[in-house]
Amino acid sequence: MSKDSSYQRVRSHLAYLGLRTASERLAPALEAAEQDKPAYADFLDLLLGAEVEATEDRRLQRRLRLAGFPHQKTLEQFDFSAQPGLDRSLIKELATLRFVEERSNVLLIGPPGVGKTMLAVALARRAVESGQRGYYTTAADLVARTSKAAAEGRWQNTMRFWAGPGVLVVDELGYLPLPGEAASHFFQVVSRRYESGSIILTTNRGIAEWGDIFEDTTVAAAILDRLLHHCTVVSIDGESYRMRGHREKLSQLRAAIAGGGEIR
Repeated sequence: MSKDSSYQRVRSHLAYLGLRTASERLAPALEAAEQDKPAYADFLDLLLGAEVEATEDRRLQRRLRLAGFPHQKTLEQFDFSAQPGLDRSLIKELATLRFVEERSNVLLIGPPGVGKTMLAVALARRAVESGQRGYYTTAADLVARTSKAAAEGRWQNTMRFWAGPGVLVVDELGYLPLPGEAASHFFQVVSRRYESGSIILTTNRGIAEWGDIFEDTTVAAAILDRLLHHCTVVSIDGESYRMRGHREKLSQLRAAIAGGGEIR
């Protein structure tokens, strides 16, 4: 059997087995092997290692796509200098993902614009990169979807959905009230995930105000009981990034007007 026919058969086998990357890299790998003369095991390790790396990357990209994150920013991009009061050592500890392994929660509390969503998504992204399933939702969208599912007789299916991800980001709790049925549905999701999966929750309301969010102190207490039992609370009290940006633009505008220059 000729060398060319053996090569084509190997490529055909790799393609048949779905090893697309290994098939594509076979030719350059063989060319390199002609020079370096690696052992058979080393050659296979190089070729199959490329396939494993490509497979892992495809799976990561799929997990990121299904997570529905509103952005793809990382913890390294977070501007800690803009929030000097934030405990960096605490964020560093959360970045180890120990809270995910322990199925505990993270509660990010602070006014609008201080970076709560960015931190929540960045932590969840790190978990997804480690192999976990993640999912992002706002509190309002969560209860809207559970209410729709209940009305359509899909309650058990939707509960399995919300219980599924290793890390669930629930953003913007407190911007809109969640009374009555909405509060009950929110409680059901939190209860279903209790000690079985992590929740990263952001809110602009202090814990003492949660009775106002749900318009029922009993439901609020039940939700807090499950969330806070295994939880890291992060308070961010700094200035809004957006307000700081607006102030900088205003300063530029005033300087440009005073100096007769261009506004950037």
